[in-house]
Amino acid sequence: MDVLGSGHEQVVFCSDPESGLRAVIAIHSTALGPALGGTRFYPYASEGAAVADALRLSTAMSYKNSLAGLDLGGGKAVIIGDPRTDRTEALLRAYGRFVEALGGRYLTACDVGTHNADLDVVARETRFAHGRSEAHGGCGDSSVLTAYGVFLGMQAAAQHCWGSRSLAGRTAAVAGAGKVGSHLIGHLVDDGADVVVTDVDPAAVERIRARHPQVRAVADTAALIRTEHDVYSPNALGGALDEQTVAVLPSRFVCGGANNQLATPEVAEQLRRRGILYAPDYLVNAGGVIQVEDERHGFSFERAQAKAAGIFDVALRVFALADAEGISPAVAADRLAEERIRSVGRLATIRLPR
Repeated sequence: MDVLGSGHEQVVFCSDPESGLRAVIAIHSTALGPALGGTRFYPYASEGAAVADALRLSTAMSYKNSLAGLDLGGGKAVIIGDPRTDRTEALLRAYGRFVEALGGRYLTACDVGTHNADLDVVARETRFAHGRSEAHGGCGDSSVLTAYGVFLGMQAAAQHCWGSRSLAGRTAAVAGAGKVGSHLIGHLVDDGADVVVTDVDPAAVERIRARHPQVRAVADTAALIRTEHDVYSPNALGGALDEQTVAVLPSRFVCGGANNQLATPEVAEQLRRRGILYAPDYLVNAGGVIQVEDERHGFSFERAQAKAAGIFDVALRVFALADAEGISPAVAADRLAEERIRSVGRLATIRLPR
């Protein structure tokens, strides 16, 4: 793995034998401002896999923060371990000291495997931990605005495809009923959509059906893909859109909250050739990072929600550019993000991956 050739400004390896901490912090770019990105706590198979994930996720954060109009660069951290067994106060505080040592170049927040309460502990050692609980002056659960942004992305896609932003009478196939997926399903039901859901956790599906009895459930993602639907929404881990899945998708468009949905860059073109509109994941799921960023200014949910509402207009702009240029929306979104980094960024040049 060519870490030095990855285009990243800084990659930090963190080790604290006493607490058991093994972590990687990747700062992709500070061209627009300090690098903001969450901390993922995950039992990676190897150190190399952890580094690769940190590099990939931090690069995506540069694009996400740029397209969201934030004065922030992109970064990400990964803690190697199982959060169910390895999460301790000592480990989180040791991690916080490494974040503090970077002097504000990296701002951390929640991600897969970490929660608001964890950031409260990290914040005992650093000024640069965000996404804390409301009891500690933070913004609380960022999945609320993440789901809101994904729903606005769906409405923009509906407007582009059908001339109306309403999803009433359309069928949405939602993969993942966790924090983001559950909020998203609420928006869809309120808008009059028919919803079909699946999740690897049967309890999550039961919680959804208890709140929304009209929601249908299927056994797994394979069954969900075979169900007739208008909208496919991946809301679990990445890589949900591979060549085999896209080849059989009946969807008119794809819009979900999961990060890194495209298994390979070529899948975006495959979607375009099949006439399936793709709402780029880092565009539509930016509501969470907008919510976290607002915490830096004394959190106001109303102000953050107003900022997140801009996702609708940016999505329409991406779709229009894609049509005009004959390119996929994934490429169109990248171009707009890169354009802002290069034109607004403090650095005269920044090497972005191709």
